[in-house]
Amino acid sequence: MKAAIIRKILHFKQPAGTSRGVYTTRKVWYILLTNNEDPQHIGVGECAPLPALSCDDVPEYEDILRMACQYIEDNGKINYEPLRSFPSIRFGLETALMHYQTRSLQLAQTPFSRGKEGIPINGLIWMGNFDEMYQRIEEKMKLGFRCIKLKIGAIEFEKELELLAHIRRHFTPEEIELRVDANGAFSPADSLEKLKQLSEYQLHSIEQPIRAGQWEDMARLCECTPLPIALDEELIGINEREEKIQLLDTIRPQYIILKPSLHGGISGSEEWIRLATERNIGWWITSALESNIGLNAIAQWTATLHPTLPQGLGTGLLFTDNIDYPLHIEGDCLWYDAKAQEPDIIKWLKA
Repeated sequence: MKAAIIRKILHFKQPAGTSRGVYTTRKVWYILLTNNEDPQHIGVGECAPLPALSCDDVPEYEDILRMACQYIEDNGKINYEPLRSFPSIRFGLETALMHYQTRSLQLAQTPFSRGKEGIPINGLIWMGNFDEMYQRIEEKMKLGFRCIKLKIGAIEFEKELELLAHIRRHFTPEEIELRVDANGAFSPADSLEKLKQLSEYQLHSIEQPIRAGQWEDMARLCECTPLPIALDEELIGINEREEKIQLLDTIRPQYIILKPSLHGGISGSEEWIRLATERNIGWWITSALESNIGLNAIAQWTATLHPTLPQGLGTGLLFTDNIDYPLHIEGDCLWYDAKAQEPDIIKWLKA
């Protein structure tokens, strides 16, 4: 087995507003595993730390990746422990090896991978001005999404309440589930009052109401919140098992949200799920602006977990230069077309 690193720059169709600024391009390192005896025997994984957000967004990233690839060449397996602080590298290696071993984009045998079942997902409303967000909400509702997630904190809070009121005038909580993501926009002082106002719209949950790192404040909020709280950024950089236990036991959130590229790869995310389940804490999986290579890997893995809630998986429509994978959206579900011809991955990687 040989492991090559191929770096690409992907371009967003529209600027992607996040809690760490606006992205117009996406730097990605792809791992390509090949077999000298069979040129058709390959495995591809995606390593894509998010600038200023990922715990492994460090200057020496490519050097660490190169050493990790050398280890997998020499030993045929991943050296997990030294990569605890590099979740996006773990994710890329794990999924490249899964692809190499299965020799198919169907990384696991599930009803999803066979094209028999879709994975319910939420419709994501990006940050923007009032009119932009209003239009995006209308589009998602017309497409048939039954769960809508709004990123809030970018415009006036009263305007965001107006958007939620608009949805509730047309749809009951049984018809459309509403989630909001504050990305840490609230202060500990005003967060409870804002949660009370948000709860009037019968929301499913709110992600990260205050910024990460304020465990005591977040614990108090989770204890008396009028609506369920989900942790997201709070989990970034918490990579050791004992640290995870300490966080969950201290804060006691209602949910955690897992992005494999940010939260330990597949193995680290599964560790989070086991620890959360032991404490009756719910969870769901979210992608993190991956190309279709990473999105497919996350979706194939998510299907093995038999999720009961709508997941936060992307739609594969973010980039102008994305690879064409057999993934598509029907209604509010992500589907995999098992009968479609697989793309020429090597040709796309080297373009």
